[in-house]
Amino acid sequence: MSQRTGWQQRLFLLVEWLKGFRYIKFGLVGASGTVVNMAVLFIAQEYLFAAIAAPRSRLYASLALAITVATINNFTWNRLWTWADRLRDAAAHVRPGKAPQTGVSVYFGQLGRYAIASWFGIALQYGLTLWLSHSLHYLLANVIAIVIASVSNFLANDLWTFRHRPPQ
Repeated sequence: MSQRTGWQQRLFLLVEWLKGFRYIKFGLVGASGTVVNMAVLFIAQEYLFAAIAAPRSRLYASLALAITVATINNFTWNRLWTWADRLRDAAAHVRPGKAPQTGVSVYFGQLGRYAIASWFGIALQYGLTLWLSHSLHYLLANVIAIVIASVSNFLANDLWTFRHRPPQ
């Protein structure tokens, strides 16, 4: 195994340092998504689905709506800000034997991959929130579940949904 030269080591450290900014952006988008999630969850639980008498039964519908709205919010901001530098890569990527992708096909392809990549985190958040809400307030249970699910969401989206695709 060869030793890195001084400039290669500095370049490697710089790249690693810059990667940290993407995770910070992802975290800030996630924080905004948490606010959206919590607001929708509260409004749905306390007002929108108030006709459902049992609070526990109401939580199923409220939580599903909150997660859906927050996921769309997070996809939009992650696409436009966190991974904005990779939008050009996705648009420029041409598969052998295929025509270049249109902006619409790139958008919906990313949305589909984002939804699939986030599925595990969504399922984890949903299950953990329901489980933790047996012993904690549902809003606190939801925040804890969001934090746990965020790491898997970042990795899946960085490595798959918004992966770097050099033009071919």
